[in-house]
Amino acid sequence: MKHHFNPKLIEILEKTFSHLQQKLKVISDAYWELAPEKRYRIRLAAFAFGILVLGFIAGRLTTVHRVIKTEQMEKEMVVDKSGMISLSMPGITLNPEIYRFEKAGLQSVPQELRVPGRLVFNAEKGKLLSARVPGRVERIFAFEGAPVEMGSPIVELYSPEFNSAQQEFLLTYQTVKILSESNSLTNLLADAKITQEAAANRLRNLGFAESDVLTLEKTGKTSPNLLMRSSIKGVVVKRNVEPGAIVVSGEPLVFLADPKALWFAGNVFEQDARLIERGQPMRIHLEAFPNREILAKVNYVSPTVDSQSRGILIRADITNTDGSLRPDMYANGKLQIGTTQAIVVPQTAIVRDKESHYAFIRTGPENYRRMIVKGFDFDGNRFAITEGIEPNVEILVKGAVLLNERFAKQE
Repeated sequence: MKHHFNPKLIEILEKTFSHLQQKLKVISDAYWELAPEKRYRIRLAAFAFGILVLGFIAGRLTTVHRVIKTEQMEKEMVVDKSGMISLSMPGITLNPEIYRFEKAGLQSVPQELRVPGRLVFNAEKGKLLSARVPGRVERIFAFEGAPVEMGSPIVELYSPEFNSAQQEFLLTYQTVKILSESNSLTNLLADAKITQEAAANRLRNLGFAESDVLTLEKTGKTSPNLLMRSSIKGVVVKRNVEPGAIVVSGEPLVFLADPKALWFAGNVFEQDARLIERGQPMRIHLEAFPNREILAKVNYVSPTVDSQSRGILIRADITNTDGSLRPDMYANGKLQIGTTQAIVVPQTAIVRDKESHYAFIRTGPENYRRMIVKGFDFDGNRFAITEGIEPNVEILVKGAVLLNERFAKQE
C-alpha cells in the first residue's frame, strides 16, 4: 500500500528542520566560546534538570491509586431571624461524661443590683477632739494611725484661761472647807458648794478628766498645761495641728475613730433610685478577701444626687470584729431589690460572646438548639436565666463551650 504525502507539508518540515539546525549551531558555537568554568556550571544545571525530569516520570509511573471510602453524615442547620440556631447531627451521640443535660425548672431567686463602693470609718462612732479654750499646742502624744485607749492623752495645751479655771476651783474648794468647820454658816456653805461644783464642771468642760479634778482637790497644785484625752478606744484618723501652733476655742485638733465600726459606702445610679430603700439586705464582697461575704442592711439613702458621678450614696453598717478590714478598701455590694423566677444553671451552661449569652437545649435524640438567653450571675458559681428558655426542657449544663464549637464549624 503506497502512502502519498502532501508536498507542501514536506516543504514546511524541511524548512523547520533547517531552521532548528541553524539555531543549534548558534547555541553550540556560543557554548564553546564560553569560559571553561561557565561551561562546567551549565553542564551541572543540565544534569540536575535531567535527574528532576527522571524523578517526576518515575513517580508518575509508580503512583498507587487508592480508593478511600468516606462516610458522609448529613447535617442540617437552620438559623432564624432571632439568632437561634438548630442543628441536626444524625448518627452522633454526645458523650454523657462530657455533655450533661438536665431538666430546666423555675425557682425563686433574689433580684440584685450591683453597687460599687468602699469601706470608710463610721463617722457616728467617731469623735472630734477640738480646743475648748484658746492656747498653744505644747505636745502631741498620738499621730495618724496611732491606736489609743479611752482616757489616753492626745494633745497637751497651754492656756492661761485653763490656769484661771483651776485657781477658781481651788478657791471655791478652800472656801467650802473653811465653811464646813463652822456650824453657824450653813447657808453660806450651801452656796459655796454650788459654786465649787460649777467650777469643777467648768474644768470638765475644758477637758479635765474626773481623776484630774480629784487630784487637784487632793494636792492643791494646778497643772501648767491641759491634757486633752481620748473619749473612745480607737485610732487617730486625722490631725489638724502641729506642736507650737496657736489655736482658738472650737478649733478642731484631732479626729478619732473606732476601727471596729465601719461603713460600706456605695453609689447607685440615679436611674435605679426607685429600686432602693432603707432596710434592704445586701451582700458585700471585698477585693482583698474574694472568698469572704459580708451580710448587711442599708441604713442610709442620700436624699440628693451627686452632681459629678450622678450617683446616689447609700451606706450599710459593718462590724470589723477581727480587725482585718481597713477603711478605703474597695468593695462590691449586691443589693437585693426583690425576687424573680429564673432557671438556675451552672456557669458551665452559659457561653458568652461579647454582650450575648447562649445556652443549649436538646429538642430530639440527635437535635440541638442554641438559644439566646438573658439573666444575671448568681452567687458567683451559677447563672440565673430569666428569658430565652422555657421550663421543662432539657438544657445542657456541662460542655456548652465544646458544643458551641461544633455549631461554629457548621456556620
